[in-house]
Amino acid sequence: MKLKKSVLVLLTLVISAYTTSDIKNINVADSIINWVGYKVTGQHEGTINLLNGSLNFKDNVLVGGKFVMDMTTINTTDIEGDYKNKLDGHLKADDFFGVEKHNTATLVFTSVKENGGSYAVVGDMTIKGITNKVSFDLALTENTATTSLKIDRTKYGIKYGSASFFDGIKDKAIYDEFDLAVKLKF
Repeated sequence: MKLKKSVLVLLTLVISAYTTSDIKNINVADSIINWVGYKVTGQHEGTINLLNGSLNFKDNVLVGGKFVMDMTTINTTDIEGDYKNKLDGHLKADDFFGVEKHNTATLVFTSVKENGGSYAVVGDMTIKGITNKVSFDLALTENTATTSLKIDRTKYGIKYGSASFFDGIKDKAIYDEFDLAVKLKF
């Protein structure tokens, strides 16, 4: 019996020696999250800061990740002055992201598959305390991960100005989906 346990322990040690796990923390100062929101009459764009994040590798293959965005940093970059301040304030208000109660949004990878030089990722995105699955492709280089994804804000209870929920808003309509373009340095 002792011999079986010894062999089992030895086998476990040998296997773990050949499979290395590595967690790479994201350099939040050098990482960028850009957003673009669309409306019938145009669009607005800006940034959101990353609070923290990491990518998990096993034998140099991506296997997971987790990211936390600081929703209090929502910043509009395509306009200035009073209109910028008004829009930033509205995006932070309860009828949009409600940052006073929900100051972070998270993304946790639940499935990662190699896909011809990039990775097909499925994850749980939590915004305003509501979690939904999102899918996207993630490209990796030596120390950078990039992706673009669409988020349907109405799935997170953000219905303000949505023609899907309100009739007669015509040219005041804001499209349900917004884009995120992400460049992470690690």
